[in-house]
Amino acid sequence: MVSPIDIQKALKGMDYPATKEQILEHAKGGDKDVLDALQKIDDREYEGPSGVSAAVFD
Repeated sequence: MVSPIDIQKALKGMDYPATKEQILEHAKGGDKDVLDALQKIDDREYEGPSGVSAAVFD
């Protein structure tokens, strides 16, 4: 089970705004469950980590 903290850790140092593709690239090599969760977010631009978390846990 992925937590919002796991998502924040995976996105640490990410520059925003960022597309889904950029987010997945940044998180690559991290926790597989986090990557699986991020694969399911909408393909759009995100303004910050809270927006990504909202998309994951919506």
